[in-house]
Amino acid sequence: MVDKLLYEMQAKVCAALGNAKRIQIIDLLQDDEKQAGTLVQEMGISKANLSQHLQVLKNNGILQSRREGVSIFYKITNPKIISACQLMREVLIDRLDEAVKLREEYIQTI
Repeated sequence: MVDKLLYEMQAKVCAALGNAKRIQIIDLLQDDEKQAGTLVQEMGISKANLSQHLQVLKNNGILQSRREGVSIFYKITNPKIISACQLMREVLIDRLDEAVKLREEYIQTI
């Protein structure tokens, strides 16, 4: 029963991270919290679009926010989220390296 619940929770978190803009948000927040307006500028997206992505990440426990005056700041809830994203990036880089290697081997046989 517990395993099933954990699988479902993990699937929801993975779905929340299944968007390039949300991964970019994680990347931008990996060192420190940032104001929503700063994220809009750095990402080059509308405030409304950013707000939607931030809400998905917050609803899945990936981000938390705090208000300071009229500004809202966001930060990652757990540093392991950053590690998980970096690990997946490393896996993808390994796959790309392998594809390049296979391509080079193929070209040598021609």
